[in-house]
Amino acid sequence: MHPHLFSRITIQGLALKNRITMAPLYLGYAGEGGTVSQMLLAHYRLMARSGVAMVVVENATVDHPTGSGSNRTLRADTDDNLDGLKQLADTIKQAGALACLQINHAGRFAHATDRPVAPSAVNTFGRMPRALKEDEIERILDKYAAAAARAGAAGFDMVELHGGTGYLPAQFLSPRTNRRTDGYGGSLDNRQRFALNLLARVKAAAGATPVGYRFLADEWMPDGFQLEESTQFAARLSQNGIAYISVMGGTYESFSLPEIVKRSEREGYMLDLAAAVRANVDVPVVAAGRLATGAFAERAIAQGKTDLIGLARVLWADPLWPQKVREGRETEILHCNPHCGDACMHMVMKGRPAFCVAWPAEKMKAWKAQFV
Repeated sequence: MHPHLFSRITIQGLALKNRITMAPLYLGYAGEGGTVSQMLLAHYRLMARSGVAMVVVENATVDHPTGSGSNRTLRADTDDNLDGLKQLADTIKQAGALACLQINHAGRFAHATDRPVAPSAVNTFGRMPRALKEDEIERILDKYAAAAARAGAAGFDMVELHGGTGYLPAQFLSPRTNRRTDGYGGSLDNRQRFALNLLARVKAAAGATPVGYRFLADEWMPDGFQLEESTQFAARLSQNGIAYISVMGGTYESFSLPEIVKRSEREGYMLDLAAAVRANVDVPVVAAGRLATGAFAERAIAQGKTDLIGLARVLWADPLWPQKVREGRETEILHCNPHCGDACMHMVMKGRPAFCVAWPAEKMKAWKAQFV
């Protein structure tokens, strides 16, 4: 059953036991100040035991507080957190999955600081970021490289650059948020310069550790970064040694638009983006976005629309998803409820650790016990 979904694949020398990965999902489980907490370890141990081939740990900041989305954003910018990161990587690998650390700078979406920075001063939900100077851009690139080297030292098998959700690399790429007139602004060649320089700097620092990319294929904004340009950028990433491309759509500014909310209720609502990217690259592509059933995931791979499946809230709602699909017990899967009003997202946006409102009482009790 599902021969494509449960087949092996190799990414730059690393063997994945199947085509299922845990896509990065911020839940606010790190400790205050971005430390590796017991709750974070318990969460990722459970995710790795699910049977996925690779777990991508979400959103570790490369520059705190300027680049941190919140005070609970995991930190990869300091050796003070290295022991915790080592424990996290080891926890995931001992539970049977490859461990990948996603590193990030939030740019204008940094909420751990009162002075966010961005490519240009563009109003963001009532906050005005400061436009970066060129020497500051160089410093940030160095911060990414240091974080990537730290991830390798901690024992992570891969590093993922967070270029999705409208974070800093996406802010440089988007004509909405990049209004620079220097070598980082204007044409697509210029707007993609930050991300391509970032990839080169991080690959040099990471050494043998493969580097993947969380990829924003379409902002879903009328004046934003769209497929016509993003597929060209994907091809450049592929040509410059990226290990894989994990495709998503939308940003914090489009997620709440009525048409996007409606779209996100459909199974596989981002799969067309992954297919468009895959047609333009020679590296494995990861598709995400409510890939809720084994049959749908199997068909997506079999039809050549993607190479791997990324499960985020699907896996969080039911960590036994891979096992139940493999054993033909899909009727027993506890599914993420698309009509819950994104309760988990609202929790993390308020700075609170998230839980799933669909969880049964027993699981909810166990989750709450972690705070005692």
